[in-house]
Amino acid sequence: MNSPHYAWNTSAAGTDRALFDEGLRRHMLRVYNYMGLGLALTGLVAFVVGTTPALFVPIFSTPLKWVVMLAPLAFVFFLSFRIHAISAATAQTLFWVFCAVMGLSLASVFLIYTGVSIARTFFITAVMFGATSLYGYTTKRDLSKMGSFLMMGLIGIVIASLVNIFLGSTMLQFVISVIGVIVFTGLTAYDTQSIKEQYAENYDAESTQKMAVFGALSLYLNFINLFQILLSFTGQREE
Repeated sequence: MNSPHYAWNTSAAGTDRALFDEGLRRHMLRVYNYMGLGLALTGLVAFVVGTTPALFVPIFSTPLKWVVMLAPLAFVFFLSFRIHAISAATAQTLFWVFCAVMGLSLASVFLIYTGVSIARTFFITAVMFGATSLYGYTTKRDLSKMGSFLMMGLIGIVIASLVNIFLGSTMLQFVISVIGVIVFTGLTAYDTQSIKEQYAENYDAESTQKMAVFGALSLYLNFINLFQILLSFTGQREE
């Protein structure tokens, strides 16, 4: 099977390469800006809800917690299947709503772990994510070959996590966490390269905007999942 051609190579043919590279740089910057602002929104909502009893008690002491926990998954599926049918403005709005809802879901970490350990884990996650994403952006190696392997690993993690809800095995949870770190760091590099390759300067502004939102969502999810896994390793629980 022939290796896939990079979209930015084919689309750049016959155009000024300097202009194309500048457009690509702006596109990647937009992706990272969306992702960064999304993380900031998530962190703000999680902190406010997690440190305000009047907010977290009605949520996490009632069946409403299941709605809050499952809502982010519903958003991901909706955006994944409808991204081509909705407008760029709608996609961006849904992304911000998703980040806020994810903040509600993550508010419980402020009830379980100390603020210092949460901040420390966030810093560790940011360093790991930054290094891996930089590798995905700069490497000449075709990472598409490991995409299917990583997706199988992701599916395996989801299935194993569901099974462990009933088993409650500490050892299985440890194995899931270790594999999860490998999978999500790999997906960070893979998704970064995919975002770069999917960029094409001849796309219209609407399509490019949606590409940026969807790319930000992919990287955002990798960061959040990596953060949660590392927090289970390094987080210091409240006394």
